Amino acid sequence: MIPAERRNHILALLQDKEFISINDLTENLGVSHMTIRRDLQRMETEGLIKQVSGGAQILRRLLSEPSHSQKEMLCAAEKDAIGRYAAGMIPANCCIYLDAGTTSLALCAHIYERADLTIVSNDFEVINYLISHNCQSGLIHTGGQVQKQNRSGIGHLAAQTIASLSIDLGFLSASSWELRGITTPDPGKVPVKQAVVKSSRQRILICDSSKYAQTATYLAVPISDINTIITDDKLPEHGQRMLANMDLKLIMV
Repeated sequence: MIPAERRNHILALLQDKEFISINDLTENLGVSHMTIRRDLQRMETEGLIKQVSGGAQILRRLLSEPSHSQKEMLCAAEKDAIGRYAAGMIPANCCIYLDAGTTSLALCAHIYERADLTIVSNDFEVINYLISHNCQSGLIHTGGQVQKQNRSGIGHLAAQTIASLSIDLGFLSASSWELRGITTPDPGKVPVKQAVVKSSRQRILICDSSKYAQTATYLAVPISDINTIITDDKLPEHGQRMLANMDLKLIMV
């Protein structure tokens, strides 16, 4: 069996099982552990599976974006730690972008007292938080088509606003991310995130590890366009090793 056929066979086996072990695969396919590990590594890089201790799982697929209220209740401590660390990276007198999401909202809690920034966001909750806390920094909302569940502006109108700006630090969020990059089930988010990549000198993904090894229909930002990832210390060890070999900085808080 040639490698491509073997990987297709592994994928077919995973469609029927939540988990399959390396031992089971070596017995089923009649090849060595090393061969299976190479296959699994390539399949994970291609966004097909997630490697876990002793074997592999199929990547979870995100079919729709969770609502703001759903996300607000999840991983609050991790988001606060990520937001606190990210806030400490922001130098004086710069322009930052905060992507729509509750991790961006957590970051706001650590910068609202600053008056030296220009803060751009497509998130209505982010802008509302900063206004209600009397933030003296300059604020820009991108506008755009209103995504009601996510409480944000999306689509080409929002992207045009971002494209007209020069941003020092672009903080990107994600409901799903993996070794290929940031994915989304919402096509309206794609031009917004791509505009942030083009307009920002540094692109920083702020996202807790519960979103890792999930995928969705649209690849919004390839991993090669991300300079830094800030996540929590629950990121799986194999994910840590794979990201450590990429041209980016991985920070776990």
